[in-house]
Amino acid sequence: MTLNKKKKMLVSIALTSGLLAAASYGVYWWQTGRFIQSTDDAYVGGDISAISSKVSGYIQQLAVQDNMSVKRGDLLIRLDDRDYQAAVEQAIGEVAAQQAALADIDATRQLQLAIIEGSSASLMAARAVTEKSANDNRRYNALVMSSAVSAQVRENASADYRRARAEENKAQADTTVAERQLLVLNAKEKQTQAALVQAQASLAMARLNLSYTEIRAPFDGVIGNRRAWSGSFVSSGTQLLSLVPADGLWIDANFKESQLTHMRPGQSATIVADVLPGHTFHGHVASVSPATGSRFSILPAENATGNFTKIVQRVPVRIALEGDAAKLDVLRPGLSVVVTVDEKSSQ
Repeated sequence: MTLNKKKKMLVSIALTSGLLAAASYGVYWWQTGRFIQSTDDAYVGGDISAISSKVSGYIQQLAVQDNMSVKRGDLLIRLDDRDYQAAVEQAIGEVAAQQAALADIDATRQLQLAIIEGSSASLMAARAVTEKSANDNRRYNALVMSSAVSAQVRENASADYRRARAEENKAQADTTVAERQLLVLNAKEKQTQAALVQAQASLAMARLNLSYTEIRAPFDGVIGNRRAWSGSFVSSGTQLLSLVPADGLWIDANFKESQLTHMRPGQSATIVADVLPGHTFHGHVASVSPATGSRFSILPAENATGNFTKIVQRVPVRIALEGDAAKLDVLRPGLSVVVTVDEKSSQ
């Protein structure tokens, strides 16, 4: 075989191989590649909680250190609670005082009911005396006309009748006063009950403030960004440390707007982290942001100017990690990753 024929054969083989490679890639792109969207503008996220103090006081005990793992309910920080303990004792005393006042009102009511009963009995006796005196007065008035009794006897009977009427009026007034005093006791009882409710609320608030002197972990996680030191004074709302959750991590991937046409929640995703380049994590698209990242910035870009340059916008896409990938281990909030979404997976 001549040299020219060999060259022609090699060229032919090369062209054939190139065409086959191009065809293979074309088939791959048509069936798979065109559904793959990837970005390296992606970062691990997590619900990092800023632990703050709800009450003020001196730090009495610091139970944790940076990078320390804690469980939900573990003690993190204890504040000096002597002032809050005194407030609880004061509130307990106020509640007891109002309860004693209610007991006193109840005893006074029982006494007042007895007084009302006695006044009613006295009123009934006075009415009986008045009725008898009225009858005697009428009888003696009739007898004095026939000279059966003297005028003095009639005057004595009239005086007795007037005295009986006065005693009856006094008994009626005493009964009315006793009954109205019972109404005063009822009003005083309502006022004391309201004061008791207020005192109980103050006691509940004092106990809450006392409980706030112990700051405990709201969930499992790892301590970071500690700003608390034993003996230092902290005010209400002061951020003391951060707690990174031990589970529930996610990925925020910022895709170009041109990549979002067919991206939908539920599509599978693969993640490769810079911290572990040889390992692939799995997840799925959880949601797509309702606006571009620039619209949520503190100072959104204003394009209504004469010098406009179009910039491809990016939209945050939340990727939910699956399995152990969501646990705080190799992946940690803030790490860079590369996310690849298979848009064909949900079609």
